Parts: sequence; C-alpha cells; structure tokens
Amino acid sequence: MTAVKKIVFPFIFILALLLVSTVAKSQIEIPNDIIRSLEKGNAKLLSDYFNDNVELVVLDNDNVYSKAQAKQIVKNFFDSFIPESFTIIHQGGKEGSKYVIGNLKTNNGNFRIYFLLKKEKGKDYIHQLRIEKK
Repeated sequence: MTAVKKIVFPFIFILALLLVSTVAKSQIEIPNDIIRSLEKGNAKLLSDYFNDNVELVVLDNDNVYSKAQAKQIVKNFFDSFIPESFTIIHQGGKEGSKYVIGNLKTNNGNFRIYFLLKKEKGKDYIHQLRIEKK
C-alpha cells in the first residue's frame, strides 16, 4: 500500500497544481488591444483603455494626467521610440485589478513597461502606466 501512496499522492498533487495554475491564468486576461497597441505603438488604441486620470511615468514625465494629456505623452513617446516588439514578463492580480510587467523593444532602445488595470463597470481601465529605460 505504501508503494501506491508514493505514486498516487505526488500525481494528485501535481494535477492539483496544474489545475490551480490554469484557473489563475484564466482569471488574469489582459485585453488583446492593449498588448497590440504596445506592439504597434498605437497611442490612440491604448488610450481607449485609459482611466479618466492616469498615473503616468514616461521617461522624465511623472505625474497624474488627464486621459487626453496621457494620450499625447504616450503618442510623443511612440513617435520617438517606434516599437519593434512587446513581451510580457510577468502578470498577476486579484479580483478587480491586474498588472503586467513587460519588455518593449524599440528602434531606439529597450524599455520596461508596467501597467495596472482596474475593472470598472465591466471594463478594464489603465490607472497606472510606467515606461522606463532598461
């Protein structure tokens, strides 16, 4: 009986971990438009997800901006640093909020991207966006 326990219990434990991991990942869905906007440098599409006020850190700009101001700052960034690729490094969250950390490779350097999403009225809104030189 102990040989069976040595085989069955680790199998059940691994299966449970895989199930929990799959459930956790399915709950942390990031809207594809946000990822696409970072890959393509599309400030208009990205700003569609901005909250009315966004805590924004883009190089030397560090403040809370209106949606329109934040859109212009991000557009200026994308005009100077044309994205080549965006890769998610880590993501997480809990009910009602999610975060993503990723790498943005541009024609003029590499950057670390961090953004915080909060769900309001059934839609995810970016409350914080950081674009920092790597």
